[in-house]
Amino acid sequence: MANRQTRDRIHEIIFEADTPTGKRFDIGLMILIVFSVIVVMLESSEEWEARYSGLFYVLEWIFTIVFTIEYILRLTVTIRPLKYALSFYGIIDLIAILPSYLSFFLVGTQYFVIIRILRLLRVFRVFKLGQFLTEGDQLRRAMIASRNKITVFLFAVTLLVVLIGSVMYLIEGGQNDGFSSIPRAVYWAIVTLTTVGYGDITPQTDVGQFLSAVVMILGYAIIAVPTGIVSSEMFEQAAMARKTNTQVCRYCAKEGHDDDATYCKYCGGRLNEEH
Repeated sequence: MANRQTRDRIHEIIFEADTPTGKRFDIGLMILIVFSVIVVMLESSEEWEARYSGLFYVLEWIFTIVFTIEYILRLTVTIRPLKYALSFYGIIDLIAILPSYLSFFLVGTQYFVIIRILRLLRVFRVFKLGQFLTEGDQLRRAMIASRNKITVFLFAVTLLVVLIGSVMYLIEGGQNDGFSSIPRAVYWAIVTLTTVGYGDITPQTDVGQFLSAVVMILGYAIIAVPTGIVSSEMFEQAAMARKTNTQVCRYCAKEGHDDDATYCKYCGGRLNEEH
């Protein structure tokens, strides 16, 4: 019983930010993450590496050991460790420590520890920004709900740029080295339609420039379409939103539970009683 209480207490500290202790733990962890990312960035500079290579080496292994202990603790206090290991944060936590160990066998892999910056996504849990948790969940649901519409939209845009590129190749091909092939013309169409406009390929004929102007104007309308699709879905999701917290299920390692929840809405496991 005592062991279970200890495990639940540790679980509450390292997985949740609704308690003072849990908040302090996550803030401290984020500070370490930021410093570890800074060290990796400085280490990539030849000047800094030449002057402080020994210090960087020691600091990197300190960070790696701390993150390794934290990862093991997360696996230990989770009732179903595999669920956590295969979750988004579980995979990120593992990737954050693997490069340092792989550097013993593969040169240069230590720089991949920059992936630790993704762990800063936990900032939304640390400061208990409930409105961001709710709206983040709404955005996720809206993206899932509108995936079919977005897929159709992307398919239509793909056909459009192929058509525009082919027409531009017929207009400019043979007299403009930039449009030497249909793929190059399609590349121009993509850059122009998305309003990026690198300027490395430009039409020279009057007809080509007219078509280019039409594509530019069309690009603004194209940009507005996916925004409207997702916005409409978010409006529908807002009506169904409920306040969530940072409670993490000990069985399936998922979060986003309602404040008054006693059991996990994903697997049915009982949530931490000390929460």
